Amino acid sequence: MNTVLLSLGATGFTFALTALGAAMVFFMRKENAADSLQRVFLGFAAGVMIAASVWSLLIPSIEQAAERGLTAWLPAAVGIIAGVLFLMLFDKLIPFFRPADDSSIKRGLGRTAMLVFAVTLHNIPEGMAVGLAFALTADSKGPEALAAATALAVGIGIQNFPEGAAISLPLRQSGMSRGKAFACGALSGIVEPIAGTLTVIAAGHIAALMPWLLAFAAGAMLYVVVEELIPEAHLGSGHLGTMGVMLGFIIMMILDVALG
Repeated sequence: MNTVLLSLGATGFTFALTALGAAMVFFMRKENAADSLQRVFLGFAAGVMIAASVWSLLIPSIEQAAERGLTAWLPAAVGIIAGVLFLMLFDKLIPFFRPADDSSIKRGLGRTAMLVFAVTLHNIPEGMAVGLAFALTADSKGPEALAAATALAVGIGIQNFPEGAAISLPLRQSGMSRGKAFACGALSGIVEPIAGTLTVIAAGHIAALMPWLLAFAAGAMLYVVVEELIPEAHLGSGHLGTMGVMLGFIIMMILDVALG
């Protein structure tokens, strides 16, 4: 039960930062400034997710597989492929929103639902990843597992801040009221506490699957980075998106190494 409460608190934190990021819509007054800030946020989110996928998900997956006597790289490779295919399927069924289609949003609220649903989808494996990380602390040999789980929650929370803004800002630019744009951005993160808590509860029954599930979450996150965040971060001129990627990657790397 202690790990359930820890996971609930950690995923509650990641949800709160999603809402905090969405609140940026109340402070953006100039459209050009909002565009520039959105590119930085998207790039930053991409950098954080890349680092989190490697240090917080793939490396633990490889280590756990080796401890269980499996071929160390196998769960990581299979899990990444499964995670990518999972989101590719949803990308085909319900295409991810792309900022280049700003004019299409103005045609109706259908695009709003698509945007929120798309981001909510990839928040599920993020919440699951935090839940799995805290589930590992139940039978860990020391404080390292708790530190790693905390680092992952902090990193995903940091990533969720720009993610919330990346939803609310374009919705505001499309003509939606600030209040509704904020609500859409904030509510996209509500699935993380749900997914994290359910994963911790089920972890005792699926312990052998943890290396595969960690890699699955990593694959899903990497797909979002490559397919969505990095291309969108380079909209417009300049190198703001690139600088955001580098900054996000460095910060997440420091968090993982320092706390882990």
